[in-house]
Amino acid sequence: MTADFDELLEVLDLRQIADDIYIGSHPSKNPVRTFGGQMMAQSFVAAGRSLTHPTPPSALSAHFIAGGDPEKDLEFHVVRLRDERRFANRRVDVMQDGQLLTTAMVSFLAGGRSLEHAITPPDLPDPESVPPVDDLLRGYEEIVPHFVNALRPIDWRYTNDPSWVMRDKGEKLAHNRVWMRALGQMPDDPVLHAAALVYSSDTTVLDSIITTHGLSWGYDRIFAVTTNHSVWFHRPVHFDQWLLYSTASPVAADSRGLGTGHFFDRSGQPVATVVQEGIVKYFPPR
Repeated sequence: MTADFDELLEVLDLRQIADDIYIGSHPSKNPVRTFGGQMMAQSFVAAGRSLTHPTPPSALSAHFIAGGDPEKDLEFHVVRLRDERRFANRRVDVMQDGQLLTTAMVSFLAGGRSLEHAITPPDLPDPESVPPVDDLLRGYEEIVPHFVNALRPIDWRYTNDPSWVMRDKGEKLAHNRVWMRALGQMPDDPVLHAAALVYSSDTTVLDSIITTHGLSWGYDRIFAVTTNHSVWFHRPVHFDQWLLYSTASPVAADSRGLGTGHFFDRSGQPVATVVQEGIVKYFPPR
């Protein structure tokens, strides 16, 4: 899977064609529509590359408006809303064939030290003691082919059974907890480390909506599409080191579900917080 990791780095290596306009490509393996995590990560890179002063990220919030065609490149139009030494704001519009696909607000802030507190991470097995996701997909190739055939530049290590295994066992779970890190050596570039986290934050975060009800992708008729996604950065990201992504769903109603998550480093410090809303519709068998 190191080839998939190399592809991710290529996808994040945007090409600048004009002032504050960048072009981004797709990898060789794609879903029917452009993966939302890819568009967010590329938007983050575009915003980061436009900074006048190197400033750590504080937040990204993206709204998905239309699906992208993986056969065509994406355009990233950066709007400089504020540009100071310790604080910057960017809006990034993702365009394709003149259509707005996604708009992302990205903020950067060098805040300095002040009050600190944090939630306690769950007590879980070390990532080296749990199997990689490839082992958990074995035997389920016909159930979840979209996962089997997907680009996998990230080493995923579930500490609980993933949805398809849980469904096979007839079990339910109100949370999902996955160790993650890049499947290769990340460049010494904080923008790319944070972008890789943004990319990965769009995986597993909605799973708890369906595992709460004992359902799974592949087994059950479920339609799901992300409407908005936000990430708050608390500390510098080192994505070639293990991070725990602990997610849950506090509410689902009106065919919409909310997924929340926290990234923790190996020492238990929160690195980032994620909230994603998606349209999730379940069609029970008749």
